[in-house]
Amino acid sequence: MNGTTDGAEYSQPRTEGCLRENKLEAEYNARGYSRPAIPEKERDGAKVDGLSQNAGEARESREEEDLLEKILSPGNLDAAYKQVKRNKGSHGVDGMTVQQLLPYLYEHGKELSESILGGTYKPQPVRRVEIPKPDGGVRLLGIPTVVDRVIQQATAQILMPIYEKKFSNSSYGFRPGRSAQQAIEQSRTYVNEGYTWTVDIDLEKYFDTVNQDKLIRILSRDVKDGRVISLVRKFLVSGVMINGVVIETEEGLAQGGNISPLLSNIMLHELDCELEKRGLRFCRYADDCNIYVKSRKAAERVMKSITRFIEEDLKLKVNQKKSTVDRPWNVKFLGFTFYYNRKKEAYCIRVHDKPVKKFMDKIRELTGRSKGIKMDIRLLKLKHAIQGWVNYFGIADMSTLAKNLDKWVRRRIRMVIWKTWKRIRTRFESLRKLGLNKSQAWQFANTRKGYWRISGSPILATTITNKILEKRGLVSISATYLNR
Repeated sequence: MNGTTDGAEYSQPRTEGCLRENKLEAEYNARGYSRPAIPEKERDGAKVDGLSQNAGEARESREEEDLLEKILSPGNLDAAYKQVKRNKGSHGVDGMTVQQLLPYLYEHGKELSESILGGTYKPQPVRRVEIPKPDGGVRLLGIPTVVDRVIQQATAQILMPIYEKKFSNSSYGFRPGRSAQQAIEQSRTYVNEGYTWTVDIDLEKYFDTVNQDKLIRILSRDVKDGRVISLVRKFLVSGVMINGVVIETEEGLAQGGNISPLLSNIMLHELDCELEKRGLRFCRYADDCNIYVKSRKAAERVMKSITRFIEEDLKLKVNQKKSTVDRPWNVKFLGFTFYYNRKKEAYCIRVHDKPVKKFMDKIRELTGRSKGIKMDIRLLKLKHAIQGWVNYFGIADMSTLAKNLDKWVRRRIRMVIWKTWKRIRTRFESLRKLGLNKSQAWQFANTRKGYWRISGSPILATTITNKILEKRGLVSISATYLNR
């Protein structure tokens, strides 16, 4: 990319004048970027001989055509830098880290801004990263350089308000003030209203197969500043580096870029409009879309016609193996599903079996008896994992599930503790300290039973009690769920 070099040159912050980061940010805002001044005569728009009836229209039109200046305004760029810094994330192909970003922008910000205004800015290729999927296969991520991420974020911040006015109320992904939990609550409402057949549409490798020409045409309807359209096009065709070789990207979005979620929503807004035009009830979160109808026949008809629309009009591919027509309680949507509660006489939310299994796999990793980490660190990581999981799935009815998981987690921690005692003498002394009489302590310390079998014994349950584990730092899933 113009104006960037190997990140190693920027490994040390600029120390001239003993600048701290907050002062560096202030000077960067003041000196790094400058928006060209608009002459007073032009600011007055259509004023001619004291007449200003067209001033508002002229101002609005000019604002639509001056989007690039808004993107490069100091306040917007400062907010973009801070967001990239908060997101942290890995380095791009140039090796520059988030910590090295601010000194670079201080030195080269003005040059970078001028290259964008002059049309000579060229984003660097994204770095390819493969993330394993739980059900097999890999998810391909494209990591832009930190400098490119700032420009993408600045662009997204200006375009977002334009499209937020247009986006459907049934779209919940990557939007301010909206969440997956809201999508699930709305889905439950539809199911309880009698829409008990689901059309679950899965888009095959969505981010990798977006038709760029189609996306640019859609974007051009609302973005009148051609320079911004050109800038977005540059993001799309920047290429991807794999094993040191740059490969052109003629289709798809870099899943990992700051502007990709917005562009994804802009593309799939076409699908939202089509569904709304047909009067269908649906919930969409990014590329996960569930449509709710009242009969199997209607569901099959919708599946067929919407698949045709997606593939012929949007130029995307529907994964026929994963897309399905079924009852909502047989479908996993965003990690949730439904069940019928006889007491409430209504359908309620529960956690699907797959994310429960994935969570248990994570706990197994953290509580492995051969994992050589201190207990304090182990319990802290366990706390973060539990809080994150409950924060996401807490809207589901999971009281019984949480209690069962708690019993299982406590047993695994007891297993780890038993393993750390190792020698017979250590076990004997530890059990005596926990209140066990001498005879029982000696008998239990000499057992030849396996670690997992011992961890479920009444002896350990009455010595390494739940209260002791809680004082030690073990977080209860049930308590976290009830107090969320």
